[in-house]
Amino acid sequence: MIRVGIGGWTYEPWRGAFYPSGHAKARELEYASSHLTAIEINGTFYSTQKPATWADWTKRTPDNFVFTVKASRFCTNRRVLAEAQESIAKFVNQGLSELGPKLGPILWQFAATKKFDADDFGAFLKLLPGDVAGVKLRHAIESRHESFDDPAFFAMAREAGAAVVFADDEKHPCFTEQTGSFTYARLQRQREEEPTGYSPAELEIWAREAKDWAEGGRDVFVFMINGAKVRAPAAAMSLIGRLASAG
Repeated sequence: MIRVGIGGWTYEPWRGAFYPSGHAKARELEYASSHLTAIEINGTFYSTQKPATWADWTKRTPDNFVFTVKASRFCTNRRVLAEAQESIAKFVNQGLSELGPKLGPILWQFAATKKFDADDFGAFLKLLPGDVAGVKLRHAIESRHESFDDPAFFAMAREAGAAVVFADDEKHPCFTEQTGSFTYARLQRQREEEPTGYSPAELEIWAREAKDWAEGGRDVFVFMINGAKVRAPAAAMSLIGRLASAG
């Protein structure tokens, strides 16, 4: 299954560009989830949500929709990652299980200044739980420092079953290693002058890339995120259309 989406669903410039003029703010999640196949929840990086909120998001989205969830900064923005156990437990137990089958991977994003320390990072990976309240958890690691371009990092991610994020970004290194049972891609070069964020030719390339990642039954999650954010929904919908037409 290839899922394509955006980061969040609340963004003022999307009103009129993505959401129809006059569309109720309270119904934006319903609209977004009916046009996309996944959403990366970013607000969880800054704060926790109540179980009732997670349950509400579940009820308001289609049966085949998936949320991925960005992990709390209190888990990843710390000097010693091996000491994150309490923060990780608080994050995963806030109500994620309310999503049930709509829960996609958790994104663990690290600061661009965080360097690879094999012992500390290995200890952190061992803290990531395999499930919460009976719901299986999958983990995606976004490391944004060049020191992570290390066979030891890829080997420990593979051993943990965690996917290393493919991040198409001008500022940070892009790691292409496939270490998990799924692919997590964050495409961040949309341009405002392009109505669909990426040119038609570029979107064709991403469609082929996504299909290549999916070979052998691998789940794929592709997010149009950052870059020219106003174009993210159009980029995602255009990619969905190309994937559908290609069969």
